[in-house]
Amino acid sequence: MPTEDRLLRDHLLELLRGGSAHADFDTVLTDFPLELAGKKPATTPHSAWQLLEHLRLALHDILDFSINPKYVELTFPDDYWPQTEAPPSAAAWRQCIAAVKADMQEFEKLVNDSNSNLYAKIPWGSGQTLLREVLLVADHNSYHLGQIVFLQKQLGAWKG
Repeated sequence: MPTEDRLLRDHLLELLRGGSAHADFDTVLTDFPLELAGKKPATTPHSAWQLLEHLRLALHDILDFSINPKYVELTFPDDYWPQTEAPPSAAAWRQCIAAVKADMQEFEKLVNDSNSNLYAKIPWGSGQTLLREVLLVADHNSYHLGQIVFLQKQLGAWKG
């Protein structure tokens, strides 16, 4: 029988990976039409590129905060949003997706590691715990992936 700690970690992994109550990262982005990455309807504040790059920047910042004793806080909003509506290239789009996946794997490793204390305060923080940061990542990712799905629907490209 799994311990309560293992059950919590398994639930957190499921939450990070998505797919239970929300579309997961791969479902949302694998077949996203690159020609639409910089498009946005007039009533929409962000393009898919802006949302994806913001997700990447914020995710990496939260990961860095969670593991780096020399963490340096970024400036909001400037350091969290791209300057352009469209990706500079197809390669930049693919690199962004790969970077998100790599950082998510690092979060999964942290959660899976029974030596990672989910409840201990992060020493260089102001009361945050790894558990809080994992929940923050899952919430933030889900929110912005939902925006990308909605954007795809507005642009007539959602196949889900």
